[in-house]
Amino acid sequence: MRNLNVGLIGGGFMGKAHSLAYAAMPMFFWPAPAQPVRKTIAEATPELANEAARRFGFERSTSDWRSIIDDPEIDVVDIATPNHLHAEIAIAAAEAGKHIICEKPLARTGEESKAMYDAVKNTDLVHMVAFNYRRTPAVALAKKYIDEGAIGRITNFRGTYLQDWSADPSSPLSWRFQKSIAGSGALGDIGTHVIDMARYLVGEVAAVNAVMSTFISERPLQSGGADSLGKARESEGPKGAVDVDDEFMTLVRFDNGAVGSVEATRNAHGRNNFLTFEIHGTEGSILFNYERRDELQVCFAGDPADRKGFRTVYTGPAHPYGDGLWPIPALGIGYGETKIIEAFDFFSAIANGGSVSPNFADGYQVALIDDAIIQSAQSDEWVKVPRIES
Repeated sequence: MRNLNVGLIGGGFMGKAHSLAYAAMPMFFWPAPAQPVRKTIAEATPELANEAARRFGFERSTSDWRSIIDDPEIDVVDIATPNHLHAEIAIAAAEAGKHIICEKPLARTGEESKAMYDAVKNTDLVHMVAFNYRRTPAVALAKKYIDEGAIGRITNFRGTYLQDWSADPSSPLSWRFQKSIAGSGALGDIGTHVIDMARYLVGEVAAVNAVMSTFISERPLQSGGADSLGKARESEGPKGAVDVDDEFMTLVRFDNGAVGSVEATRNAHGRNNFLTFEIHGTEGSILFNYERRDELQVCFAGDPADRKGFRTVYTGPAHPYGDGLWPIPALGIGYGETKIIEAFDFFSAIANGGSVSPNFADGYQVALIDDAIIQSAQSDEWVKVPRIES
């Protein structure tokens, strides 16, 4: 088994998730395609970097991410930073010949995403954008049913991603509410997951017609560098402006003639991680809700009339990735397992000399859809989505 040395840039929430995946992937998928070695982690200060290395099991730490790029021992660069740093780090990593996994969204804009894609497209490097939710076994099972023709020709897709962690106006002004760092709000942060699902399951998006809203125009300034993800504090004290969207909704037309809608917000009281899709076809329907991630609801038109309706399929060993997870259906997976599966597919591509999806081309196409949604919301018109040039 080949060792592959990982340099992780960013020791926050996503750094924790990725580190868990590197440690656990060979435990689940054995023999593993490769052994991820947690070599070096970078954070904003030497103190934060040292703490992250101890917590996440890395051999070394640094406060200069460029030292990871320059290190000949590093095989894989993992970008788990705020969005404004993605492009600079990824382009430098590609120029240094490193394989790259980058957290979503790929970048703040289509222009930045194009620069990242251009840096890798004519190389043999494996590059991946971390839309991990598509690796939930129930979602992969939905893809299997669709590819087999079990629900016929798709006519409609409805997707949502609803959360409530930013619904409280006294939650602080993290970087996720600042356009210069995040690029957009609910659209880039969580809506891109639904857009990735739509492309993965239905096909390319041809045009959008969107609205975007900001409900909370200012928030208390955040103290410290860590992203507090909605932890409210006393509202007295200085505040800063929110210049990104709290919610967006868009109608969607697909290339294949299907229609649909996508909605995302972080201001929906009572919704924790309500990532859903419902897909209708000429021969059946599929329904998924991430809050019940071990279940896929399916209805097949060919069933006898006296038993036609939605049934629940509990994912397990018989389903995608089932041989690497738990031995009993509905024993239950969590967020961590989706990251473990993601790591398995990424390192398999490196070890086998192949490619993996979603890659930087997918991330760039999603960014073009994001740009079209923003343009549509500003113009109050349908906007066609451009295609990347291969």
